[in-house]
Amino acid sequence: MISHEELGPENFATSRKLKRMIASFAITMAGNRNLKIYGRLSCGSGKRMKRSTRVFFSDERDALTHGYRPCGHCMREAYLKWKLS
Repeated sequence: MISHEELGPENFATSRKLKRMIASFAITMAGNRNLKIYGRLSCGSGKRMKRSTRVFFSDERDALTHGYRPCGHCMREAYLKWKLS
């Protein structure tokens, strides 16, 4: 799990670092620290998150290991499976 605090202050260099991590697939999922929800980087709900509550994950397993649940919008099947368990 990687938080925005770990990436550094909000500036051009930090944005480039984040973009490189996404391009190299070091980051494939994003989550909300307060709600403990993770989803795809392209999720509309996730894009509305405040920067201060956003965290990033390398994959789904990383998110689940940290106690996050799937997003009900962009990961519907995984969410329904999680809900039934």
